[in-house]
Amino acid sequence: METPALEAGRTIAHPDPAEIPRARILIVDDDERNALAITTVLEELGQDLVVARSGEEALRQLLTGDFALILLDLHMPGMDGYETAALIRARRRSQHIPIVFLTAVFRDESHLMQAYASGAVDMVFKPVDPFVLKTKVSVFVQLHLKQAEAAREAELRHHLQEENFRVRTEKLLAEQQLRRTQERQETILKSLAVCFHSRATEPPFATLFASDAIEKLTGFKPARFTADAEFGMARVHPEDVERLRGCLRDAVSTGSYSCEFRWQCQDGSYRTFLDQGVIAAAVNDQGTEIVGTLLDVTDLRLLEEQFVQAQKMEAVGQLTGGIAHDFNNLLTVILGNLDLISRRVTDERLLRQIGAMRHAAERGQSLTGQLLAFSRRQNLSPQTLDVNRLITRFQPLIHHAIGESVSLETQVCAEEVLCDVDPAQLETALLNLVVNARDAMPNGGTLTVSVGFLADDDELLTDCPGDAKGPWFALTVEDTGTGMTQDVIARAFEPFYTTKDVGYGSGLGLSQVYGFVRQSGGFVAIRSTVGAGTRLSICLPVSTKLPTPSVEQGAITPIAQARTERVLLVEDDSAVLALGIEMLADLGYAVTTASDANSALEILRRGDRIDIIFSDVVMPGGKSGVQLAEEAQSIRPGIGILLTSGYTGEALSRHTGGEASLPVLAKPYRQQELAARLREVLESSSLSGGSERMQQP
Repeated sequence: METPALEAGRTIAHPDPAEIPRARILIVDDDERNALAITTVLEELGQDLVVARSGEEALRQLLTGDFALILLDLHMPGMDGYETAALIRARRRSQHIPIVFLTAVFRDESHLMQAYASGAVDMVFKPVDPFVLKTKVSVFVQLHLKQAEAAREAELRHHLQEENFRVRTEKLLAEQQLRRTQERQETILKSLAVCFHSRATEPPFATLFASDAIEKLTGFKPARFTADAEFGMARVHPEDVERLRGCLRDAVSTGSYSCEFRWQCQDGSYRTFLDQGVIAAAVNDQGTEIVGTLLDVTDLRLLEEQFVQAQKMEAVGQLTGGIAHDFNNLLTVILGNLDLISRRVTDERLLRQIGAMRHAAERGQSLTGQLLAFSRRQNLSPQTLDVNRLITRFQPLIHHAIGESVSLETQVCAEEVLCDVDPAQLETALLNLVVNARDAMPNGGTLTVSVGFLADDDELLTDCPGDAKGPWFALTVEDTGTGMTQDVIARAFEPFYTTKDVGYGSGLGLSQVYGFVRQSGGFVAIRSTVGAGTRLSICLPVSTKLPTPSVEQGAITPIAQARTERVLLVEDDSAVLALGIEMLADLGYAVTTASDANSALEILRRGDRIDIIFSDVVMPGGKSGVQLAEEAQSIRPGIGILLTSGYTGEALSRHTGGEASLPVLAKPYRQQELAARLREVLESSSLSGGSERMQQP
């Protein structure tokens, strides 16, 4: 009967999940019967047996797995046991695996020495004694399992140490994070101007707890509140006490409250606090208490009031600016026609009547100028000037304006006070303040005009708008008159608001000052006490530029007549258009008209001869005079442009200052002014190349 063959590389094992880890034994023998005999003997050990038929196959097995013992036959064809053992020992992964040689031939001492020299740990001679083989293999297997167990235990200990270290590290990091979070919260609470507090739910609603921030808000330490049950309520403004008590009483039933009240701080001033809270269980369930926060909202409420006031002033400014626009169109027609009529009339009586009408119209022109100043829509001509010199030069006029019953004192700086401002408008603003101060002292008094730089902590800067930037100086007019109440101060800059009797004031003086100063990048501050006088300061940014050289005004030039030029007159108001035609024709100009920008551009595209465009700024049709000027210059580069308006709005905002400015003639204008400006623009256009275009058919 044929003996069943063992499959090369086959693992002979009896797996049992409940057993401890098993060792692997590699049997290397080219004789199938010897290999079968050895595996039969070793199966009783219960380990995993792997059979290899040659040295090469044994090496392949060692590449894929670990073994507790190698039983290696010495006498094999091809690669014998010595060579195989040498290769096993040369490989780092397998160099420590015990090798037991099997041999039936090599029994002499020389072969034994060679076997041990090649790395064998023992020799077993064939035919194999089953007991001897099992005993020797068992020793090596147990040794391997003990080493494996020790390695597992060491690995487990290492793993447990790493896990313990990780847990301790995570705990430490968590504790550090918690500590940092607590410190951060404490820092935030200390830095916030918010006080956390608790109160009793019964009158007088004694303070049970107050955070350290209470000292920052009030100037008193927390102990001052908790030591005296009446202290917190005693310093509430008398007008707010009952309202606060009512909110706290209602909180008991509603569960929450929110109340604003004024509270007298340690320095004696009243601050506005927002107190908000809820009903909560007390510590250790000792009933309930009111817990909440206290926030200083004084500055916030002041900013809100300033914002509302600014919105109101802006709305009024837009309204008055629109009125001024329409009114200036009317005045343009009136004054222009009076000019034309006066040139044709020789009767002295009629000339006096025309003069009276002109004087009345000019008063209307002055009023519209004040309206435009308030609404910040006027055209300014800023110069860099020394305010000290302006006051010195203006002093005689101030003396004349205040009369003999009021004494004048002036205080100027030892050094220059330079600013970029329209000198005429600043003089007008100063004169308005002087006249108001004089009227506030009907029985005489002292008027002081002073100039000084503002320190960074000057209390006047509390009135500075957020969009304004310094450094600052103040031009101050102070009187010893009747003073103003807070209600009057709140409305002082509103146009048409006046405390003077009917016929003694238009209510536009301070409005003009306010608008001019804000348009110049500054602000106005009022300080007044009833019965003790008023101090009104114009605060403007200090300039770093060199002063603008003063220019002496020459004599009035005669009316400049036209030569052969043609004017394109663009105006949507029919009365103003008719006046413009009359004025230009009287000056000798040929006139072509258009009622809006699009019609004017169509005339230019047609190729009609046009030497200069005289156009209103604000017109219907979707295009302003500025846009007309831009498109006209793209069609005919170098063409003369002269704009006019009684209210420019934002149309000229892109063309203010510098060489890119467009010439503007303000309404109402006189024929002499129109003639002079037309000649200036035409001559400038001619020098820049416009003379060639003037010869177009």
